[in-house]
Amino acid sequence: MKLKIAILAGDGIGPEVMKQGVAVMNSIAAKFGHVFSYDEAICGANAIDVVGDPFPETTFQTCMDADAVLFGAVGDLRYDNDPTAKVRPEQGLLAMRKKLGLFANIRPVATFDCLLHNSPLKDDLIKGADFVVIRELTGGMYFGEKHQDNDMAFDTDIYTRPEIERILNVGFEMARKRKKHLTVVDKANVMASSRLWRQIAKEMESQYPDINTDYMFVDNASMRVLTEPRFFDVIVTENTFGDILTDETSCITGSMGLQPSSSLGEHTPLFEPVHGSWPQAAGMNIANPLAQILSAAMLLEHFNLIKEGELVRKAVKESMDAFVRTPDIQEKGKKHYGTDEVGQWIVNYIKNA
Repeated sequence: MKLKIAILAGDGIGPEVMKQGVAVMNSIAAKFGHVFSYDEAICGANAIDVVGDPFPETTFQTCMDADAVLFGAVGDLRYDNDPTAKVRPEQGLLAMRKKLGLFANIRPVATFDCLLHNSPLKDDLIKGADFVVIRELTGGMYFGEKHQDNDMAFDTDIYTRPEIERILNVGFEMARKRKKHLTVVDKANVMASSRLWRQIAKEMESQYPDINTDYMFVDNASMRVLTEPRFFDVIVTENTFGDILTDETSCITGSMGLQPSSSLGEHTPLFEPVHGSWPQAAGMNIANPLAQILSAAMLLEHFNLIKEGELVRKAVKESMDAFVRTPDIQEKGKKHYGTDEVGQWIVNYIKNA
């Protein structure tokens, strides 16, 4: 297979983990006889420095011309510490989602037996947890009307029927491919936008009679993903709730450095780790590349390269079982491995498999 991939490494540790993601993609291409080509483009703080825009038109065109986007992270302390900044790296991420029509963010949550101890939760609570959170990505408060002055501020949580129907369809269809259990998370007891979500979901249930559909307020869901994670199979929710819940689920995996994601929609699909740019660690060779590498596995599987994706996942698991780990997930007293060393170990594993 031939694939043209846009590479947006971004800021902070993004370029370091991206280097390992691309190396793994190249090892898969060599192993299975595929041809992957790459077009690099700037985004985030890096793009602001160069052209004053966190998602310039040239980057957008690079994404539109590609079969897929492999994305790193955006964010810089210069902007985190300056609330008055008019242009921010994260605006580039929001613009990319909007312009590419990436309305469905897919975040799998699964445990690794060798890392159960790394979670703050009890082993017997999380062992075997395996679910997916689907977050609506282009609506809600992040994109609604905003206002701020010295005395008042507001963000408008607006959703339309077509926006809700299309993300719920993604949720129902994914549940159909898994254990046929969908949980719709909202705040329908308080928020009008959530009541519309629940109304439409109830209407759509008859289209999916094989799916066990239940409903949960977000405050209850935020507790139960930590106290009963094995209850869930597929969760679908709106933008803000999904953002919070998917960061919370890092407590289950034991590290945000292990969580990949994909964003799907109207145009080019995007694949990215969820851990952010961690600018304090940039250049230190300590960042965990596994989420970026697992995002590459999701990219492969999206194009039905199932064996290829499975081999990447197996290589990641074997690296952790062999204690080839970055500091964030290494056991106490064992040697720490750098970002480059972990990536190279996985590349070698794939080559020799």
